[in-house]
Amino acid sequence: MAPLSATRPPAFLTPRLARRIALLVLDVDGVLTDGGLWYGPRGEALKRFHVRDGHGIKLLQAAGIEVAVISGRQSPAVKARCRELGVKQVLQGIEDKGAALDRLLRRRDLSETQVACIGDDTPDIPLFVRVAFAVAVSDAHPLTQRAAHCRTVLPGGQGAVREVCDWLLAARSLA
Repeated sequence: MAPLSATRPPAFLTPRLARRIALLVLDVDGVLTDGGLWYGPRGEALKRFHVRDGHGIKLLQAAGIEVAVISGRQSPAVKARCRELGVKQVLQGIEDKGAALDRLLRRRDLSETQVACIGDDTPDIPLFVRVAFAVAVSDAHPLTQRAAHCRTVLPGGQGAVREVCDWLLAARSLA
């Protein structure tokens, strides 16, 4: 059985707010993945992505909500997964996520009031304090959880992104 939160958005996410969201910004490690880093003999990082998160991203895109990635790390696996999902805005190796958000908003001609964000650790807090809807995954760092508007039931890399996608779509459809 699906968690209750997968079908019912949190109270903070009103239909009006959900309809205003035009962009979902995602962190990668700890959000799209479980946060673990796997290294092979040549040093390359391997990442495990959850298929339901990918389907949630596709559902959002079909509903007209753009998805972007802002990550502190560089990873060919992230580039490949985003290409597969049709995520065009993939910013990796970012030290200042706030400045990256500024550039992204200018390029997309959007305001912070049109942005939702999912994160798991303190580098995501500069995004959380600026966007209209900030979500921490259930296993996020405590400081990040406190900075968020709400928290998922599922942990990062285990369907948390899909959970938020479902919230956004459900809230948009409420009368």
